[in-house]
Amino acid sequence: MKKDIHPENYRQVIFADNSSGAKFLIPSTIATKETAKWTDGKDYPVFHVEISSASHPFYTNQDKTIDTAGRVEKFKTRQAKAKK
Repeated sequence: MKKDIHPENYRQVIFADNSSGAKFLIPSTIATKETAKWTDGKDYPVFHVEISSASHPFYTNQDKTIDTAGRVEKFKTRQAKAKK
């Protein structure tokens, strides 16, 4: 690796997937506020992500369908039936 080509804050960062709980230790320059211990016992900065290769359907071959639009209609139908 060439010297003096990486930024000053280039260091190991833990990327924690909120969906699956998986964690990855990857070099990055991302700004973080919290730290956590890794398996080697050292503290590293942590950055939380919503989705990663551990939870994305393309990599896991599992379809996840979240029906947010249909929930409101189902609720209104139940309320209409309850009023009758």
